[in-house]
Amino acid sequence: MTHAICILSVVPVRETISHRSEMVTQLLFGELCLIEDQYQDWYKIRVQFDHYEGWIDKKQVRLIDEKTYKQILDQPTKTFVNAPVAFVRSENAETPVFLGCSLPLFENGKFKIGTETWTFDGGEHYSCSSQTPERLSFWALKYMKSPYLWGGRSPFGMDCSGLAQNVFRMCGYTLPRDAAQQAELGHVVNFIAEAKSGDLLFFDNAEGLITHVGIYVGNGQIIHASGEVRMDKIDHQGIFNETTGTYSHQLRLIKRMV
Repeated sequence: MTHAICILSVVPVRETISHRSEMVTQLLFGELCLIEDQYQDWYKIRVQFDHYEGWIDKKQVRLIDEKTYKQILDQPTKTFVNAPVAFVRSENAETPVFLGCSLPLFENGKFKIGTETWTFDGGEHYSCSSQTPERLSFWALKYMKSPYLWGGRSPFGMDCSGLAQNVFRMCGYTLPRDAAQQAELGHVVNFIAEAKSGDLLFFDNAEGLITHVGIYVGNGQIIHASGEVRMDKIDHQGIFNETTGTYSHQLRLIKRMV
């Protein structure tokens, strides 16, 4: 199987072989994938950390050998960008990166992909380790006001499950990509009064299908992506939007992941 890494800021992963096809998720700078198939100018990939599958334009990833892939995969400490926007530079390129992008094999301001050396411009970064549930709220707040985008995982556009996935990943935990998949994990919290900061709250539609997720941040408040990444009130019924004076989402399930 062929190995690859994303060295662009963000790459759309599509449902089918077309630039007009639905974007189901995104690859961010520094993320790994496996190439499962190829058709003309397209690769079918499986994202390494969450196993999500889709199609990408093959010009938008770089092939790497298995040794490099395993070095990045097995590195003991993961490093993430902690700035709204920064830059990484190689001899031939200057690439913008942003909050949540990873810096593979990062050490002393530099990292190497294959034979190419990259430098990070000194913007904020941090080394990830498993963190307390309260720390999840800290990272969630950094995405506030990001616009909603179906399949998005960046501060310039993200969906509800992408927000949850990114925040947990920056704290050292891996979640699946979709809200319904995420809801299958963790331990049930029976009442909203028992929820703690960092718990995930899931919401269903009229058919009873889980279609939305948000992060509880304490004090009866939730951060979620709905139009934008925003903070709203939450109670046993669901999310209350003070702007409209109505409930926007019906609470189905509370899960404690950590």
